[in-house]
Amino acid sequence: MSDNTITLDVRADIRAGREPFSKIMAAAGSLAPGAKLILIAPFEPKPLFHVLAKQAFCHDCQRTAAGDWQVLVWRAEEIPAASQSAPIISPGCPTAVTQPAEVIQLDARGLEPPQPLVTILEAVTALSPGAMLRARTDRRPMHLYAQLEERGFTGESHQQADGSFITLIRHC
Repeated sequence: MSDNTITLDVRADIRAGREPFSKIMAAAGSLAPGAKLILIAPFEPKPLFHVLAKQAFCHDCQRTAAGDWQVLVWRAEEIPAASQSAPIISPGCPTAVTQPAEVIQLDARGLEPPQPLVTILEAVTALSPGAMLRARTDRRPMHLYAQLEERGFTGESHQQADGSFITLIRHC
């Protein structure tokens, strides 16, 4: 594996009756920008996916030939602009894992309120089903979430190192 990938095998912990949750969350939390975590478990850890999503992580999982599960975990804000294959996790939508057909970038930084809100809402009207809008703003868009929900969208915001916010928006 690459230097940017951490592998965490929790099969022995689970077989020994130890709860690996804190170990998993510590490993995920320690991921450097661009790094990924490979989690190996004896079962598909579905309850973990919602917790990871709430903490701005995406995942992709598959069953191995041996019957175990490998879960690839990375930070949601690291979704590349042209990504067509990275799974997007959003707990507000009925389907936990989908693949965006298209990722549209919108930079609303430098605009005075309510312009970021207006600009984002205009952009979502043109968002095709299966596409995702990745909007960057100077502030957390607190008034946006209710507006999105009314229109059948979900949004999750994540603060960036520079103080700005990335909000991932898609149809529910």
